Amino acid sequence: MPDKDETGQLIATEVGTLVGRVAAAIEAGDEVEVTRAGTRITATLQGDQVAPFIGRHGHVIDAVQHLATRIAAKHAPGGDWVVTVDAGDYRTRRASILERIADEAAERALRTSEPVALDPMTASERRFVHERLRDRGDVDTHSEGDEPERHLVVTRPTA
Repeated sequence: MPDKDETGQLIATEVGTLVGRVAAAIEAGDEVEVTRAGTRITATLQGDQVAPFIGRHGHVIDAVQHLATRIAAKHAPGGDWVVTVDAGDYRTRRASILERIADEAAERALRTSEPVALDPMTASERRFVHERLRDRGDVDTHSEGDEPERHLVVTRPTA
């Protein structure tokens, strides 16, 4: 059985290969950079034409990230590895947008005392917003609906 470093290298190599093959198939990006920090692996597609790799509403990049996560799970079933796939700084830009959406919804819920339903989001985006608002501590959140229309609701805490 490979040790943690060997497992990490294997996952990083396979994830880099996956991202490179998908990018080549859709003629997106120029180069894949894979970095490791502890049990976190990030594969970043770089270049001028990364938009097709991101896809509409991030659907392509999210699908590739899901596959990359499955690669990690195959080699390390315990879930120790966190894999992120990025392109054109999409994840950072999307996180900023989600933070703004979350904060605006929280302020509105507190100001009006009415539940605020957000637009449908992916599971990872809902988790990000849940955590962001849980850290605030002044609002509650829960998810409603079924995929692909599952969305977050932000409420003022009940006394």
